[in-house]
Amino acid sequence: MNVPLAPALLAPGLGARIRTRRRIINHTLEQTATAAGMSTSFLSQVERDLTTPSVRSLAKIAEALDMPMQYFIDAADICVSRSQQRQCFGLEGSACSFAHLTAPLPHGQLQSILVRMPAGSQQPAVTTHALEESLFVTAGELTLSLESETLVLRAGDAAYYRSNQVHCWANGSAAETTVVWTGSPRLL
Repeated sequence: MNVPLAPALLAPGLGARIRTRRRIINHTLEQTATAAGMSTSFLSQVERDLTTPSVRSLAKIAEALDMPMQYFIDAADICVSRSQQRQCFGLEGSACSFAHLTAPLPHGQLQSILVRMPAGSQQPAVTTHALEESLFVTAGELTLSLESETLVLRAGDAAYYRSNQVHCWANGSAAETTVVWTGSPRLL
């Protein structure tokens, strides 16, 4: 059944939120509509808040935009991440362990992740993914390499940079390094 969502459940500015996310990931209206399995004209009407999508349509739009559907549904303006409930995860090709520090707010763009880097480990070089990032080293030592510059950060140091350049991190020390990574928009 294709049931329309109650307008009160939708986050304010649903159409603008969809359009903004689509532009952030550099998709055209046509690309997103095709990926979501709907007409371009329907998606255009949703983006201009001229029509309200059904639950099924919103789920398809969210999937096409690589966002959780909750991003588009109104919810609390605060999300708490409790240390005892946090679960670590790994990424293929990485020796690091990761833990989400932030749960997604429906309109949130920031994401923070706790990264534990074993001694001697290195993250693969990344060309671009988020628009901007910050790192805060809570323990150990981190080498941050940006296109033409290499910086060594120690516990208490922080760095902020645009991530539209090749960048990577390494832990060249003999001890584990712990880093809080924050980026926008959300990646994982």
